Amino acid sequence: MQTLTIIIADDHPLFRGALVQTLQTMAEDVAIIECGEFSAALKAADEHPDADLMLLDLAMPGVSGFSGLMTLRAQYSALPIVIVSATDDNATIRRSIELGASGFIPKSSGLDDIRNAVKTVLDGGIFTPGNDGGQAENDPALIEILDRLKTLTPQQNRVLTMLAEGLLNKQIAYELSVSEATIKAHVSAILLKLNVDSRTQAVIKLGKINMAMVA
Repeated sequence: MQTLTIIIADDHPLFRGALVQTLQTMAEDVAIIECGEFSAALKAADEHPDADLMLLDLAMPGVSGFSGLMTLRAQYSALPIVIVSATDDNATIRRSIELGASGFIPKSSGLDDIRNAVKTVLDGGIFTPGNDGGQAENDPALIEILDRLKTLTPQQNRVLTMLAEGLLNKQIAYELSVSEATIKAHVSAILLKLNVDSRTQAVIKLGKINMAMVA
């Protein structure tokens, strides 16, 4: 029988443990990879290209807001990603789906709801709690920003996230093990794709998407 492989990316060990116990009952052979920070989630996705699913927290070390989802979605397009978050307002759910998530599970969900959500996505569907998250974004300005953000490459997403954290080009270059000239090229491409003139304006646009998020 084929192994069901699921990556859990969440920085709370107790919650990860609860998810592990819940998911292990879904098939006879379940392999679960646990990640406590975003860099580990990227590594897991790279090392397990045939993974069936990733459960991703929006707020964890190394990433904030929707940047992690955008990076993973761009780099691992075949990997279904379900957001698992304590922030479960309609705007957050809707934007998660708009940015490519296959589902959204509030952290307050019961075990049966979690199993149902995972089964729905594994069967090829989209899961949102109730019907609210399935509504399309209706703010034209946000729709434009979302569409522009989707054009960023995985590396450009990471650079934009680091810009939002206030890092300088040389600091980003060190973190990504590339030259400062490469980072400058990425920043120029980001400004062009987001149709802005400065790093500050780019960070503001990202912030508008993340506005619904709370710690």
